[in-house]
Amino acid sequence: MTVELALLAGYTTGDRAADLTAAAKPPVVARPEKKEKAEPETPAERYGKLRVCGTHLCSEAGVPVQLRGMSTHGTQWYGSCLVGGALDALAKDWKSSVLRIAVYADRNGYQSDPKKFTDQASRLIDMVSARGMYVIVDWHWVDAGDPNSGLRHAKTFFQEIAKRQRHKSNVIYEILNEAYQASWWMIKTFAESVIPVIRAQDPDSVILVGTRGWSTLGLSEYGDEREVVANPVRAANIMYTYHFYALAHRDKFLKMLDRASSKLPVFVTEWGTQSWDDQGNDFVMAQRYVDLMGRKKISWTNWSIADGDGDGEIFRKGACDGGRFAGTRVLKPAGVWIRQRVRG
Repeated sequence: MTVELALLAGYTTGDRAADLTAAAKPPVVARPEKKEKAEPETPAERYGKLRVCGTHLCSEAGVPVQLRGMSTHGTQWYGSCLVGGALDALAKDWKSSVLRIAVYADRNGYQSDPKKFTDQASRLIDMVSARGMYVIVDWHWVDAGDPNSGLRHAKTFFQEIAKRQRHKSNVIYEILNEAYQASWWMIKTFAESVIPVIRAQDPDSVILVGTRGWSTLGLSEYGDEREVVANPVRAANIMYTYHFYALAHRDKFLKMLDRASSKLPVFVTEWGTQSWDDQGNDFVMAQRYVDLMGRKKISWTNWSIADGDGDGEIFRKGACDGGRFAGTRVLKPAGVWIRQRVRG
């Protein structure tokens, strides 16, 4: 096309050059938008397989974490509080990251019907896992004297539970709730007998070991953490438990938790705002414990999910029969207070 014809046709030499350049370029293909990776929705997704690193409970990536949640009461007594609606409320309304299942060794518990209580514990583990929380399965020993007197039952229970649940990454094993009038040597012997049974099925889950004097690291029986520091359980990936009740366990128990958790990996698997007899509340002292546990990333489960007469049983009397569990209207004062702390 001559310049004259181009001008007559409305083209300029610049237009012509642009047409030629455009023809030489490949067509532009729109790229799909890159989708951002969704944030993990549940605690178990967020933290992955837990492990012990130093004195802390850590995520799969090795970052210290603090789990906060509730403990059941005896599953033989409060089954109506351990239904799907209650677990939904804990996971969604309370934003709990962990639930402890208290399987009583006796008191009409496991020893009265081993199959029934093993099946019940396994079913509850499945229910909790489906809601994305971590779950502690607790051998709830409450008898005086040497815990090795119940060793046979404990080994059978944990062998079966670990066999059934070994493919889950959110299960924690608490092998002894509270021993008293028992030496640390007895407790250590018990632990070193039960732990290999679990490890044969589940080699790398966290295991919690109870301590002397109702799991006060011996303080309730005039001892302290030095006996554990000097003679620890011979096993890896374990933590030691500590229990307190704020109305009864005052400054020396708070100082013990602070001091011991700087030397040992500690998990507070049972505590309350009230006294050890489940009566009264001291929210001021309890807050001091909560602040300490938050500052040091000490994980905890509060006692307890129940609707009986005790002040520390979070649901109002008979509330579990109503089938409504979310919110604060169904809670006792301690339940309202604890719910706020679980939610963080």
